[in-house]
Amino acid sequence: MTREEAHAILTEFTKSESLLKHAYAVEAAMRAYAQKYGEDEELWGAVGLLHDFDYEMFPDEHPMKGSEILKEKGVSEEIRTAILGHADFSGVPRETLMAKVLYAVDELSGFITAVTLVRPTKALSDVKVKSVKKKMKDKSFAAKVNREEIRRGAEELGVDFAEHVEFVIKAMSGAADKLGLNP
Repeated sequence: MTREEAHAILTEFTKSESLLKHAYAVEAAMRAYAQKYGEDEELWGAVGLLHDFDYEMFPDEHPMKGSEILKEKGVSEEIRTAILGHADFSGVPRETLMAKVLYAVDELSGFITAVTLVRPTKALSDVKVKSVKKKMKDKSFAAKVNREEIRRGAEELGVDFAEHVEFVIKAMSGAADKLGLNP
């Protein structure tokens, strides 16, 4: 699947600017990890773009409804399974490296965005690992973000938490303009 094909599906179902930016952030992190691990950047990027494409229209059925829609569109089982695995409640195990990376970067990229937006500069370039770790301890900050999933994602991926946060910040920095985090 090409980026253009994935982006077309994303924008067909998602109109919210914040959800689109989240998809772009996850795409950037997925592509960076694909490059790090010598995997297919187009494929991993497509998974990043599509992981929440159905959330706006079908929040109570996400990601199962999205998987059905993608199947109807002829999207591979590999992509659909990785996307289903990013939601713990789906019951779909994360068996591939791609699925583990998606789980590891999804909540974290949203949290990094939230940390960035409370900085005086609102610039991703000003966000440091220690800032993210400090905000993780503040339960009232970005309260809907599941900190346990963020930690579990790094554990399942087998990477040091601080290194993982730093890697995702750097990956997202490459898309900072598109994310609106480079004022």
